[in-house]
Amino acid sequence: MKSIVVFCGSSEGIVSDYGVKAYELGETFAKKDIQLVYGGAKIGIMRKVAEGVLNNKGKVIGVIPVFLKKKEVVHEGLTELIVTQNMHERKLKMHELSDGIIMLPGGFGTLEEFFEMLTWSQLGLHQYPIGILNTNGFYDSLLQMMHDMVQNGFVKKEHLNTILVDDTIETLLHKMENYIPLPTPKWINKEQL
Repeated sequence: MKSIVVFCGSSEGIVSDYGVKAYELGETFAKKDIQLVYGGAKIGIMRKVAEGVLNNKGKVIGVIPVFLKKKEVVHEGLTELIVTQNMHERKLKMHELSDGIIMLPGGFGTLEEFFEMLTWSQLGLHQYPIGILNTNGFYDSLLQMMHDMVQNGFVKKEHLNTILVDDTIETLLHKMENYIPLPTPKWINKEQL
């Protein structure tokens, strides 16, 4: 993996470990020559992961919709900044620029971005590894909900198993580097989309 999109909060949360781990992830990306693609903001966990990369001479591409840029939340010190017209175009551009996905702690927007990419994977629109860095068990209840979806017949177990989860950066990246994707469903024809 040479470029990973990270979805995470525009807030720092109430536990300092979230920001510390985000910064460490950025440091690790820089050391491994992995480009960070993220939402382009200078606030919250988003800022921490970007600074972890930038302070260690790594590359960061921010992708931000024009309405958020106007609110002056944009990080001005990035390697590259791409401004999109809307949120959907933003996610599409992030997808195009990456070959892996990691979710850190965040709120509704983080979940929305993550689940759209997860759905695209389920539909066979990409075969990127999808990881959750589960700092302090932040996503334990969400993971339990996804297991409940399997138990109740709404999600296939093999699709749940495509989500790679760990609470350590190195182990999560190792899992992602060794990820074997599911075959693309036969009923999907990308040319028709």
